[in-house]
Amino acid sequence: MTAAQLGERMGVSQPTVQKLEVSEAEGAIQLKTLRRAAEALNCELVYVLVPREPLRDLYDAAARNLARRELGAISHSMALEDQAVNDADDDDRLRRYIEDELDPREIWARR
Repeated sequence: MTAAQLGERMGVSQPTVQKLEVSEAEGAIQLKTLRRAAEALNCELVYVLVPREPLRDLYDAAARNLARRELGAISHSMALEDQAVNDADDDDRLRRYIEDELDPREIWARR
């Protein structure tokens, strides 16, 4: 379809369509304008954010980082009181701390 044909369907001029194409290529086009173009092409605009990694992996990494920080502070205090914990069970300690102590809704806020 030519720019003139798309412009006719959208109710705009051919130069306006060219400006839309440039703004789209530059990443500056507005969603409202994309929606109008999609409608003119008998299409549906779908706007989606796609995570680079599975969300479960992102959540687990954030929870583990937070748990390590908080447990590190606790471990340091306990070591100062000559009550050091065994780091051999680190994964199990992290898992239990995440399950028992961390509120899943706060993991992102406390990063």
